[in-house]
Order: sequence, then structure tokens, then C-alpha cells
Amino acid sequence: MKIGIIGVGHIGKTLALTLSAAGHEVNVANSRGPETISTDVLSTGAKAVTVQQAVLEKDAIILSIPLNRIPEIAPLLAGVSDETVVIDTSNYYPGRDNKIDSIEAGQVESLWVQEQLARPVAKAWNAIGSDSFAMKGKPAGSPDRIAIPIAADREMDRKVTIALVSDTGYDAFDAGSLADSWRQQPGAPVYGTDLTLKEIEAAIDTAERERLPKRRDLAVAAFQERLGDATTNPGADYGVRLSRVLYM
Repeated sequence: MKIGIIGVGHIGKTLALTLSAAGHEVNVANSRGPETISTDVLSTGAKAVTVQQAVLEKDAIILSIPLNRIPEIAPLLAGVSDETVVIDTSNYYPGRDNKIDSIEAGQVESLWVQEQLARPVAKAWNAIGSDSFAMKGKPAGSPDRIAIPIAADREMDRKVTIALVSDTGYDAFDAGSLADSWRQQPGAPVYGTDLTLKEIEAAIDTAERERLPKRRDLAVAAFQERLGDATTNPGADYGVRLSRVLYM
């Protein structure tokens, strides 16, 4: 597939590396220009391009940017074909994204993203920590392969997203519609807990929607106390252990 990735942070970098290694034609872009993209992001074949080139004639576009920047790229996607699958990886963290009133009032994050972009989107790769994502991928059929929940409303979006998640080294768990994707938001039992398909199936319906923000904020406070700042991502071992204690 021809894939464009916007954003080459922790998650975007691993997406570029794994999807290129899987044989896809991958273009990556950021807001600062292709010359600023590190060569290690391109080591398995991805090509650094402008953001305009990253969305041009693509089968799939993956948005790996902070949620509060989603409205900025809406004009960029305005001319993209409805047949192109757009996958969002973002999560809402009010300390980083500034408070968004509609989400604070209970709007599902993925529905807010779809509303900003005025087009269908799928949700994937948001519920795995960046360190786990970079280190724990396994071939399909491997024992104890970690699963990643995905959500989509269109069947074509669902099929493509499931296939691409597998190509990054993880099983895809079909979590249903975007309206139900709150079950994979921060604070949910399947968020950052590195579960298998069977484990996610058992855990996803135990999510308590009204408790997610408080649990999310407890985790942020614990990470910041341990790591000393709000920008360093936790390692897989500590991040998963804490997430399981707080979310499950």
C-alpha cells in the first residue's frame, strides 16, 4: 500500500519502520520539513517528504500527532479521496492539549477528531505505550502476541486498519464503532496494559466510562513524579505495571 504518516514522534517512528519493513511504500512528514526527519526513521525504507506529499494519492494516511493539532491539518485532508483510509493514533491529555470543552463534557475523542476533519476516520495504535510498541511486536501467530484495539465505522476502514496493525507486529482487536472507542481511551482497562486478544476480549467491557479521566490523571501524575517531567515517556515495564494497577 501507499501510506502517508504525519508525525514522526515515538509512535510515528515505529509505524514508519515497521510498515516499511513489511513492504509498504511509506512517506513520512512533520511540520518542520523533510530535512529535519532523522535518518533512523528512514532506515527500513520510508521516505521523508512534505506534509502535502504525505497525503497525495495514498491508500492510507496515519495521523500520529497530538490531539490538539488535529484541527490544523483539516485543510490538508480536505482534498483527499473518500476512499483513502485515515487512521488517528491520538489521545486526549488536557495538560498537553489544553482543555477541550466537548471532550470534557463527555464527547468520545475519536468522534471529536472525526468532527474536526469532516471525514471518516479509524482509531488504532493509541492504546499501546510507545516503548512497548517499539519493542514487543511479533510475527502473526506468535504465542502471547499483544493485541491493539481498533475502532471504525466503515468496513473498508476496519479491514485496512486491522491488516496494517498486524503488519506492525500486533494482533488487532475489533473494538467496534467510533462511538464505542471510549473503551480504548486513556484510563480504560485495555489502554497501555499490553493484553492479548483473549485478554482484551475479557477486559474491554469492564471499562467504566465516568472513571476514565480520573484514572488517566492519576497515571499522568505518577509518571511525572517518577520521570521528573511531562514529556518523557515511561518505559514498557513501569508503564505497563502502573497501567494495570490503575486501569484494570
